[in-house]
Amino acid sequence: MDMSASLQNDTAKTIYTYEAQLPYLNMTLDELQEQFELNNIPVTNETSTIITVPAAVTPGSTQIGFTTVPALPSNLIEIQQLWEELTNTPPFVQMTRLDFLPHYLEGYLVQQFQYWCWKNQAINVPNSNQVNDLKLDYIQSIFPTPLNNTQFETELGIKFKNVKTYLGYKTAALCSMYIGENETRAMSLNGQAEEALSRTLGINIKGRQAIMTRRQPFRAAYKRRSVW
Repeated sequence: MDMSASLQNDTAKTIYTYEAQLPYLNMTLDELQEQFELNNIPVTNETSTIITVPAAVTPGSTQIGFTTVPALPSNLIEIQQLWEELTNTPPFVQMTRLDFLPHYLEGYLVQQFQYWCWKNQAINVPNSNQVNDLKLDYIQSIFPTPLNNTQFETELGIKFKNVKTYLGYKTAALCSMYIGENETRAMSLNGQAEEALSRTLGINIKGRQAIMTRRQPFRAAYKRRSVW
């Protein structure tokens, strides 16, 4: 927010105070979160602790949602893989995701779930006569917005790494548009924010692909020139 104020010639934060900027910084974090999720940036990857699903006594299906017991992780955005094991009986086995649970399982208690589907904002599995453990590989929300000034200092910490310039430019752009009502400056700052975001995403994507970048030699294009 100091950077954002300076970009608007208000380093003293006379107009662009922390309080005035905070809603726009929260908006910027929400947008950055969506960009990270869309591009599967590693910082959003998470594995849950074991979720123990008790045995059932009647056929049917069990839902594990955000408000059930047991419950899904509160920061869950999208499940990548779901694994199961009989409680305390390794190894974990990957489950198969379907649009709907097979109807031929209706009327039966299974030993292991094997199949799952996502319905009504919850994991749905066939009822089992055994106690089973689940483990989720999932995309998580990393910015618990809306945050206040104290939470920004104490909760985000290393999550600011490699995103400072984007946050500064984008917050400044929003403040210029909606506080300063300066569309020209907002457009310029938005352009710089997009460049900063491209660098941030590029660093993470390149790291996953293990691609090394080599500098182009001086006058490298000389050999490609036509000779007449």
